[in-house]
Amino acid sequence: MLSDKAFLRYQRQIALADIGERGQDKLGKSHVLLIGCGGLGSAASLYLAAAGVGKLVVVDDDEVDSSNLQRQVIYRESDLQTEKVSATAKQLLQLNPMVQVRALNKRLDKAQLQLEVMLADVVLDCSDNMPTRQLINQVCFEQSTALISAAAIGWQGQFAVFDYYKSLDGKGCYRCLYPFDEVEQRQKCSESGVVGPVVGTLGNYQALAAIQKLASGKFHVETGKLHLFDGLSMQWQIMGISQDKQCQVCALSEK
Repeated sequence: MLSDKAFLRYQRQIALADIGERGQDKLGKSHVLLIGCGGLGSAASLYLAAAGVGKLVVVDDDEVDSSNLQRQVIYRESDLQTEKVSATAKQLLQLNPMVQVRALNKRLDKAQLQLEVMLADVVLDCSDNMPTRQLINQVCFEQSTALISAAAIGWQGQFAVFDYYKSLDGKGCYRCLYPFDEVEQRQKCSESGVVGPVVGTLGNYQALAAIQKLASGKFHVETGKLHLFDGLSMQWQIMGISQDKQCQVCALSEK
């Protein structure tokens, strides 16, 4: 049952039939693993904490730089040259002291990632490099844990939800979409142009999908689809993700 304090804080969410007191209670008992505290992670973590997600584990091995402040809106000038995860945790707890935040200032190897994914109800991939994304996808698939992925660069963004708890039914995983482990370095948003609100839009989509799943037990957005966002036209396109029959993760692995 919700405390009076929690009821007052989250009453505008509780008023929604799709959430109600039961959904809010589920949010308060949920555990989210968020990997990457850049522009995507900044937006997603703020809204997840504000919504009352019970436990947030934030992972990053970087420090706050002045060039981050244009799009990574969780940070302040006073956070420069400090660990991103520490600054993130501080801001989230100031926003909502009713949530628990655990900060991991490291890049997780596979064994560590397996442990963190095992504990999580849902994983948000807010990272900015392909090896990390592929490892997250593999571990989430192996552990049947829902994965919410996003990326942004320039005026463009993309978003996809993979519900590995259910059968893929011919839909692909992240590796089916991108069957490679490296991309050219200039394609990373940390080294190329990117518009702040585009990153924020995609991070907010990740938070919204996570809240759907955690509060109701299911995604309302269709899974296994690639959502492409154009920040110039402000339009979305949706494409199906078909399973690659030779995929090293979902086609050649036994659950």
